[in-house]
Amino acid sequence: MFRFEDPWLLTLLISIPPMLYYGLKNLGSGRIRFSSLAVIGRLKRPVTLMLRKGLVILRCLALALFILALARPQSGIKSTEVSTEGVDIVLCLDTSGSMQALDFKEQGKHTDRLSVVKRVVSDFIKGRKNDRIGMVVFGQEAFTQCPQTLDYGVLLSLLDSVEIGMAGGDSTAIGSAVGICVKRLKDLESKSKVVILLTDGRNNSGSLSPSTAADIAKTYNIKIYTIGAGTEGEAPFLVDSFFGKQYVYQKVDLDEDTLREIAAKTGGKYFRATNTKALEDIYKQIDAMEKTEVKIKEYMEYNELFIYFLIPGLCLLLLEVLLANTRLRKIP
Repeated sequence: MFRFEDPWLLTLLISIPPMLYYGLKNLGSGRIRFSSLAVIGRLKRPVTLMLRKGLVILRCLALALFILALARPQSGIKSTEVSTEGVDIVLCLDTSGSMQALDFKEQGKHTDRLSVVKRVVSDFIKGRKNDRIGMVVFGQEAFTQCPQTLDYGVLLSLLDSVEIGMAGGDSTAIGSAVGICVKRLKDLESKSKVVILLTDGRNNSGSLSPSTAADIAKTYNIKIYTIGAGTEGEAPFLVDSFFGKQYVYQKVDLDEDTLREIAAKTGGKYFRATNTKALEDIYKQIDAMEKTEVKIKEYMEYNELFIYFLIPGLCLLLLEVLLANTRLRKIP
């Protein structure tokens, strides 16, 4: 960056054009007495008379450099210090068999729940910055799909590989999933520790109950947002039969009371997503509620540059004085 500390002094530059005009106009105003001008008329015009115009130019350039030096030109270096208090987030996703229900839509077509969830969660990840995000998947069992990381490319790749039934597809271990999430977060030092738990069923597997897991999460100040996914009533499933693939409707078995209890105990919030738009809105709300705090401090350091104008100005002034009193001297 470049600036003048006293830019108002630059207004003195407007005095240079009149000075230059006046100096060149009166260049030949010297007078000397002769008894007769006839001899003078026959003399050739000396080259030094033309060179004397350069003295006026040198003086004006020197003055311009002095004015620029007085205005104190400065070059600056801008440095920025960014400090963040990130949020540690674990995305906890249900991959049990019920997540293949076709009650959500993407681009007007019926799509299974997990595919929609993966797309919405992907958008959520892309919108975060400076947060460590991990992922836990669960079905009959629960395990860490991705540990806490700032490498969102790796996280998105592992999210893309999530499939229905990868953690067992017959039942749902919500308590075990919460326990794994707590294990990932409990020893981390961060402003906020958050779990976003999404499921479409009820806890019917694992040795740890959801209520006990929520109590443990509370002791470590881990906040859990719970999302109940799926339509109310019956949901369509595409199954193989003797006559080929057919749609079969099954009743939704979502335990909303347990999800509300988990959220309430840990200071989170329970959401219900009955369609794609609702699911998108839920993740946007959570994204807005759990923002990373970023502090920015800017510092400016300036270096004085007037010396680069002052020294050339002095050199031009000395040159003008030297020439005016030697080779280009004018007879009064």
